[in-house]
Amino acid sequence: MNVLRRKMKRASKIKKFFYYLTILAYGATFGYFIYGILKLKGIEDLVRYVAIAFFGIWLLIYMLLGLVGVISRKSKMFVVVTILTLLFTPAFTFSSYYINKIYGTISKINSNTKTYATNLIALKDTNFNEMKIIGMVESESDIEGNQLAKKLIQKENLTNKIQTYSDYPSMISDLYKGRIGACFVTSNYAITFGNEIFSETDPTPLAEKVKVLYEYSEDMANQDNVVIENKPTRKLTEPFTILVMGVDSDKDGLKANQAFNGDTLIMVTFNPKTLTATMFSIPRDMYVPIACNHNREAKINSSAAYGSSCVISTVQKLTGISIDYYVKINFKGVVQLVDALGGVDVEVEKPDFAYDNHHVGQVCEQDSNRAEGKYLVCIKPGMQHLNGEQALAYSRCRHLYATGDIARNAHQQLVIEALAQKAKGLRSLTDAENVLNAVANNIETNMTPEQIMSFYSVAKDVFRNSSSNALSIKKTHLAYYNLPVWQGSMYTSALGYYPDSLKEITKLMRVNLGLEAETPVKTFSISFNEHYETPLVGKGVYGGAKISTLQSFIGSNRSTAGAWCEQNGITCYYETRESEEPEGVIIDQNPHAGVLTSNVKTITFYLSSGKKVEEKDEEEDKDKENDKDKDKEENKDKDKDKDKETEGGNSQGGGSQSGGNQGGNDNKPDEPVTPDPEPEPQPGDQEVETGNE
Repeated sequence: MNVLRRKMKRASKIKKFFYYLTILAYGATFGYFIYGILKLKGIEDLVRYVAIAFFGIWLLIYMLLGLVGVISRKSKMFVVVTILTLLFTPAFTFSSYYINKIYGTISKINSNTKTYATNLIALKDTNFNEMKIIGMVESESDIEGNQLAKKLIQKENLTNKIQTYSDYPSMISDLYKGRIGACFVTSNYAITFGNEIFSETDPTPLAEKVKVLYEYSEDMANQDNVVIENKPTRKLTEPFTILVMGVDSDKDGLKANQAFNGDTLIMVTFNPKTLTATMFSIPRDMYVPIACNHNREAKINSSAAYGSSCVISTVQKLTGISIDYYVKINFKGVVQLVDALGGVDVEVEKPDFAYDNHHVGQVCEQDSNRAEGKYLVCIKPGMQHLNGEQALAYSRCRHLYATGDIARNAHQQLVIEALAQKAKGLRSLTDAENVLNAVANNIETNMTPEQIMSFYSVAKDVFRNSSSNALSIKKTHLAYYNLPVWQGSMYTSALGYYPDSLKEITKLMRVNLGLEAETPVKTFSISFNEHYETPLVGKGVYGGAKISTLQSFIGSNRSTAGAWCEQNGITCYYETRESEEPEGVIIDQNPHAGVLTSNVKTITFYLSSGKKVEEKDEEEDKDKENDKDKDKEENKDKDKDKDKETEGGNSQGGGSQSGGNQGGNDNKPDEPVTPDPEPEPQPGDQEVETGNE
């Protein structure tokens, strides 16, 4: 050791400088490289560990060879190994920077904290004061509509009376009608309720109708991540489910708080072993029990007002299949994603209606900023190569198709399928980085970065097979029917579904997840004269009980209503009301027609008394005539008394003059006096009949 020290002292200072500098530079960049490469869990693990071992051994080799070169006269060898070692440092730096950049982009997709916010809103044309009633949703699990609302009340010292509601639509409807003066909603209310109509007489969108009185926000743990509580962290190499939730916003990026409009819900299952995916588009107007709102039935998109966790719970209850992950994507990000991939090829369906007289036969929709006029996006039907704006417009359009949201769901599945096929063409890290940058600001998920990167092995299998059949996507179609439902003061246009159709779809998903064995197809038929199309699972399956709504009994009779009540096990009550309708005809009912029959326990029917308004008027006329007759009789009595007084005066002065008059009056019989009619019984005096028919 002493000999080595003496030789190092006699060695060239320049050699020693470069020797130590090289070791320091290599060691620092190599450490940075190890830090980055260890983040790539699940990606070529063997290659990563071999690389770490190789470059670690090389550092030891250089330390030995470089030392020999420093203390000996072998300058040429020292220069070669030093230059070679220094060449690794920029490679380490560049690769580490690139890895950490991609990892950071992926990490932004998963957020552990969120900013939740509530707004107290009122109609623009009203004045708010302490006498006004404030509406609030009753669910204490609703962070923005209940928890933060209570904190805002304390902060602003509001003393107003609080009226609680089971759901947002009923509360906002009462705001429109003036029954309450203000109400608490998510600060995302313009997006969340942008497509809802709360009054039959006033279709003004909520954002244009109200003003914000107060607002309150807090940074909290991301409540949407509860979906993966008690679930093991695992790689995406086993079958899994993803719920894709689309946010149809005109702004870039996702809002910080929990609520969104929930217009697009697509449940995806994927089997990495078979490279098979299934897609189930859930219509936004489907009428289902909302899991986080005491299982009260409503349109499924209304669950989005309570956050992603409520949507996930509701879909799980509907399908009976556990959801592993969710992906919330702003459709503005679709524009950037499609453009980053160079566009997609989609078969555009011909519209049923025209946007206007200038664009007959074309699919036209507002652009990503919701602008029309010169910014209107129009697409011709048929196979088209769509850019980002066109792909978004086609995914949004529903008003030009007779089936509305159902057609839009089908188009979204086509666009997603086209994106998946186009993504197979990615061949470089630069392409992957461009795609990540395009979606990072417009996507949110509960997948960890490690889980996302573990999808690499699946992507590698897909990319390795250039065949278009490498990735199989099975699409579905839920058979549905129109279901007008009465909600408080108006009908809502909901959709019911056929249970057997849903059963076929969920069976397909369960088979793909390996939860159920596939039933083999033993027979099939095919005609070479017909164009073959891949069948949509669930389409045309109309079996199973439909959702029943209460029918209108107005115009029917008690017997008909009673028979229905007995058949459905519902208690019926009857009351009589004055009406022009024939006696016994039902003129009103409570609950209103259109509510779900399953929610009806009792019903009150209001029967006509049979007393018409015309008859009442005739009796009033008779009373007036009787009064006139009374007046006449009283006047005649007065005249008789007067005549008697006159007769007495004439008899004293010679009474022959009045004899004829007296005799005439005496011979005229008195007219009969009509007695007062007895009062008619009033409807309020009748007994209310109750009973279970």
